[in-house]
Amino acid sequence: MGGLKTLLRLIPLFLALAAPLSAARAFPTTSDAQLQFFATCVGRMSALMEHQWMFDGAASEITESHRETLISLMNAVMPTGAGRDVLSLRIEAKLAHSALLTRATFNENPEDAHWAELTAVRHTGECQSFLLG
Repeated sequence: MGGLKTLLRLIPLFLALAAPLSAARAFPTTSDAQLQFFATCVGRMSALMEHQWMFDGAASEITESHRETLISLMNAVMPTGAGRDVLSLRIEAKLAHSALLTRATFNENPEDAHWAELTAVRHTGECQSFLLG
């Protein structure tokens, strides 16, 4: 559990190092793809924030700020009447990311826990690098 806490504190450093790599990756150009990206990121950030409430309260405030920014961006590209579909995307992403964080934190297999940690950091890093890059 201590390893995950340390890793979550290192996310800003990881993002700084990964930002040049992420910049090369093209941001979705269609409004549907952008909406899916933002909705997925909101779900991931929601899961991370709730996880941080248990293990790193101070980090949860930063994550909440990122999440709110992503919600604003998501709302800006969301067409009228798409709320139900977008909520479904958010919930699906939140559940998947929560499962990764749980797997990383409470897993008895160190290799699998490490894989889950790296995957969770990579997924939230994609979202955060968009905001920071």
